[in-house]
Amino acid sequence: MPTPRRMPTPRHTPTRLTSARGQASVELVAMVPLLVAVALALGQVLAAGAARELAGHAAEAAAIALARGGDPRAAARDALPGWSRDRLDVSVDGRRVTAKVRPVAFVPPLAERLDATATADAGP
Repeated sequence: MPTPRRMPTPRHTPTRLTSARGQASVELVAMVPLLVAVALALGQVLAAGAARELAGHAAEAAAIALARGGDPRAAARDALPGWSRDRLDVSVDGRRVTAKVRPVAFVPPLAERLDATATADAGP
């Protein structure tokens, strides 16, 4: 019976194994735009939630001012923090007050769709 021949051992690592060394870096770089997009969308949703809360506060303050005979628009603006006052739109229809607040725009097309509106009645 013939003696089995031993395969020669390679003197260097195959190129397939060495080319995988930078794979994790390439994957990380490819994921960065996706992570940025997710972070911006999450920030926009949080800003929309804050705008919703602020619209409610502004509408209630305006309704209280209207019931007391004051200026509902001024009361609504005074109820909001300074940075959001320019984003407020108040409308009065009889004894009903509607406050609309536009959230901060991290993603402008998305911010326009997330305007927050709240309505309050000043009573009979």
